Amino acid sequence: MSPADLFSTLGLVLLAYVLGSIPFAVAFSRLMGLRDPRNYGSRNPGATNVLRSGNRTAAALTLLGDAGKGWLAVALAQTLGGTDLAVAAAAVAVFLGHAHSIFLGLRGGKGVATALGVLFAINIWLALATAATWLIIAYASRYSSLAAIVAAVFAPLYYVLGGNVVWPARPALATAITIIGVMLLFRHQANISRLMRGKESRIGQKKR
Repeated sequence: MSPADLFSTLGLVLLAYVLGSIPFAVAFSRLMGLRDPRNYGSRNPGATNVLRSGNRTAAALTLLGDAGKGWLAVALAQTLGGTDLAVAAAAVAVFLGHAHSIFLGLRGGKGVATALGVLFAINIWLALATAATWLIIAYASRYSSLAAIVAAVFAPLYYVLGGNVVWPARPALATAITIIGVMLLFRHQANISRLMRGKESRIGQKKR
């Protein structure tokens, strides 16, 4: 990699991280006069927790914002960077930005919507397959966290199994999707524990 390519990739990674750091859950909650999502429910600044406020519009806007920044970061890397390494690095960086936002003291959300946005930028069919997996599990169980956990496991499997069949197989992107999946599982450790104990909140359920 030439020095110019290196600096270009580093710039794209930094841009992706900053984009990922934008806390749409907090921003939309403040704009719509709602409580800070970090102070109720799961205390997670994400769409599912914003939904617990009872405001579906705020939750929908949060979902679109979080997914949109994931898509935008990867799309910019595809357009400006070009290399698979730049795209893969931007994908991981935007997820890390959401999970460890510079605007929230290096804290953030679980990153499910942002990860989905990343997948949409990589390949729409991969994203739709992963989203369908989430929807099926969420509808059947009413647990957003369980749906996210299952989708996180299946996304890299879908990419590998569909490689050179439904979409081009690119090792760097396969690695990035796997890394994001592992980080999603790590960020759902508490949810996994609550699921095992039967204490996890269901979709739309307000804090008792």
